[in-house]
Amino acid sequence: MACESRIEELNFVLVPLLAVSHIIPMVDIAKLLAQRGVIVTLVMTPLNAIRFTAVIDRAIDSGLLIRVLHLRFPAKEAGLPEGCESVDLLPGLAYRRNFFTAIDMLQDQAEKLLQEIQPKPSCIISDMHIAWTAETADKFQIPRIIFDGMSCFNQLCMHNLYIMKDQNRIPESGHFVIPDLPDRIEVTKVQLPGAFNPPPLHVQDFRDKIRAAEISAYGVIINTFAELEENYVDEFRKLKNGRVWCVGPLSLCNNESLDKAQRGNKTSFDEEERLKKWLDSWQPESVVYACLGSLSQTTVVQFVELALGLEASGYPFILVVKSGERQAPIEEWISENKFEERTKERGLLIRGWAPQVVILSHSAIGGFLTHCGWNSSLEGIGAGVPMITWPLFAEQFLNERFLVHVLKTGVSVGSQEVVHFGEEEKYEVQVSKEEMTKAIKEVMDKEKKANNRRIRAKEVGEMAKKAIEEGGSSHLSLTLLIKEVQEFNLTN
Repeated sequence: MACESRIEELNFVLVPLLAVSHIIPMVDIAKLLAQRGVIVTLVMTPLNAIRFTAVIDRAIDSGLLIRVLHLRFPAKEAGLPEGCESVDLLPGLAYRRNFFTAIDMLQDQAEKLLQEIQPKPSCIISDMHIAWTAETADKFQIPRIIFDGMSCFNQLCMHNLYIMKDQNRIPESGHFVIPDLPDRIEVTKVQLPGAFNPPPLHVQDFRDKIRAAEISAYGVIINTFAELEENYVDEFRKLKNGRVWCVGPLSLCNNESLDKAQRGNKTSFDEEERLKKWLDSWQPESVVYACLGSLSQTTVVQFVELALGLEASGYPFILVVKSGERQAPIEEWISENKFEERTKERGLLIRGWAPQVVILSHSAIGGFLTHCGWNSSLEGIGAGVPMITWPLFAEQFLNERFLVHVLKTGVSVGSQEVVHFGEEEKYEVQVSKEEMTKAIKEVMDKEKKANNRRIRAKEVGEMAKKAIEEGGSSHLSLTLLIKEVQEFNLTN
């Protein structure tokens, strides 16, 4: 895509959290900014950068001014195994504190590099979890704009939950209503993120530091679009003095088929062809796509319920199966029970990473069984696909409430409790195959209620596409963000 006229001397520095699901939208933001003529500097470690080399190089070759600064990841100094440069590569929950210690240790390296680059940094767009960027922005006397990766709905829920927490008003058991929201949203404490429902091995000191840095931020970039959650956008803007820029859905900024296919990783040509051929063989809106995200780890007993639920639904399906040593018991069950063999006529198993945006945009997909991470939720929304919701941890139960109760494009499988990252083995079956099958059928069946849900999902999907087009709400929001940073640099 040709750049718009260059905005001279503006250099946006982007600092993502080192986790695939956090880097993906940051790379999208980098491309969108560069398409407006802004210079973009992405700060990453080498092993994380490799995953995005193809997409970034293609953007640079098209004339976009994007560069990547490499930081050496201090794995050994932080007590991590070599090569553990990303959250999804951590051997277990016990290493989480070490990982955030390593993230903090990147500050000096980053500041030395930023002192040398030309033009000098105009602002820092930082993942909210990297608290040291607040100090760095102060040193360089530039705005620090945080990117959280959550919706305005979620931001408002979290804000009100923090007030309840400070007042000791979150009940230990039973449902309660999150106050002062445009809609009635009920949750339980065990469905809340770690800030309110901490796991035994929690990192509250890091959370407190992140929270303090978040409150002091100049503004917030949100991966959403105004039409999706208008009331929540309005309320959140009031909390942030108007400095909230909704620039999504970021997944829809990938117009080229290669960018869609390689968003976050790369599949082989043979795999892409096999996937396309398989999807092309099915009727429109007939296939269930099931993927539980890059960080979740499913126990073998819970995987069995998922697999058997998909099989019992009677619908063709794609099931993404994690790769790695911890998946050995699952692969053993698949082999011993001949699951892949007996479902081969209507089931496709993808190992490791799946080109999710490509899959969801195919006409054959009729339902998306998702863990409700906001990236995945918004990808489903942008594709106009109704969702089968199975939240697992973090803020995912709040996302489920938005999809099911506010947007009304999702059906819950009935999960009742957060399974904290790294503690999956403590839990047996959270969702049975019967519950799985029931929710799938409710979304996929052609009866009136399901059809209304599907029509609604398509309408919202069309709104999403219009939002990122020239003249759309997200396109305008990005223009206003660049103008704000430009004016800040002219007057300071």
